[in-house]
Amino acid sequence: MNDILPEQTPYWQYIENSFRQLMRSYGYQEIRMPIVENTALFKRSIGEVTDIVEKEMYTFEDRNGDSLTLRPEGTASCVRAAMQHGLLHNQIQRLWYTGPMFRHERPQKGRYRQFHQFGVETFGLAGPDIDAELILMSNRFWQHLGMSDDVTLELNSLGSSAARQEYKEVLVKYFEALQSDLDEDSQRRLHTNPLRILDSKNPAMQKLNENAPKLIDHLDDESKQDFETLCKTLDDAGVAYKINPRLVRGLDYYSKTVFEWVTDKLGAQGTICAGGRFDGLVEQLGGKATPAIGFALGIERLIELLDIPEEVKRESKLDVYFVLVGDAALSKGMPLAEGWRNDVPGLKLQVNCGAGSIKSQMKKADKSGANIAFLLGDDELEENVLTVKYLREKKDQEVIEIDKVADYLKKNI
Repeated sequence: MNDILPEQTPYWQYIENSFRQLMRSYGYQEIRMPIVENTALFKRSIGEVTDIVEKEMYTFEDRNGDSLTLRPEGTASCVRAAMQHGLLHNQIQRLWYTGPMFRHERPQKGRYRQFHQFGVETFGLAGPDIDAELILMSNRFWQHLGMSDDVTLELNSLGSSAARQEYKEVLVKYFEALQSDLDEDSQRRLHTNPLRILDSKNPAMQKLNENAPKLIDHLDDESKQDFETLCKTLDDAGVAYKINPRLVRGLDYYSKTVFEWVTDKLGAQGTICAGGRFDGLVEQLGGKATPAIGFALGIERLIELLDIPEEVKRESKLDVYFVLVGDAALSKGMPLAEGWRNDVPGLKLQVNCGAGSIKSQMKKADKSGANIAFLLGDDELEENVLTVKYLREKKDQEVIEIDKVADYLKKNI
């Protein structure tokens, strides 16, 4: 787990604000869920024979003896909240959330045991139009961040649960004939979660997976039609994609559309956004059958990839550092600063605290990153003026009347 330090938080705020604005522009509403849930929620939704539940969850007993888990992902929590508060029955919901998730896995570039995600989930919409909306929405996000050239969209369809079950049987037969060539993970998954074998990152499995029967050849008619409609919508919108027949989800509640945005800029684990239809999850958790689709996006990985705009770096810096020397100046400085903040909304001004000589305070001013320093001493206060010293530009310092500081700030900041 890692700390996010003050010099990094402006980048986080930029991405968070950009995503929040994107969600508003599509009419999505924010939902906030607790980071701790009953362990049974994740066992029922993710499945007990998955790496997440078997190896990666942070699970503990509370003082009542209840088994609780720090959420490893957001979808199950969002579904639980929507069911608990009656948001699903005969309703359409377009929801989004952000926050920390927790998995005890081996850290690697851009991945931590406490990591942060944006999540988007929609409920009550069964057609491929909402699938297209989520993909177009994520595409717009990359465009806004200036990273469209760094990511590639991969698509697949998992078909209906019945079609997928038939495909699993074909797949198991294929891999059983090659069982001696399977790695340890694939042998363990063969009869519990065979689709996940196709998603193996082990290079030794790549050739076997390339020759495996393809799920897209075993789709039911409705899934085929929906997938064709989705692809046509993306074509019409000018969004490039690659159909990846090995793109799967190992959980039974997934169906039809799955997609990932991947990059080659972050090493082997190149997925930065993954989504798919999970029409079976609400029913699996005890609700009525409800069509649903969503995606999740890793913020740490995004920051690794993102070229932060210069204006974001500038916005994080102070406008003014206010140097105060003398008892009278110390007494008047804070009220003056409050007045300027009232008069100039958005002003980033820091008042020196802890007194000190002019020299020591000017060192703090320079270190603060502020563009200018205001200097106020007892003598200047008597004359109702202060000195403006430019810290980042080669300009002569100037003296202005205190009553005219607000006008100066409005013109120059």
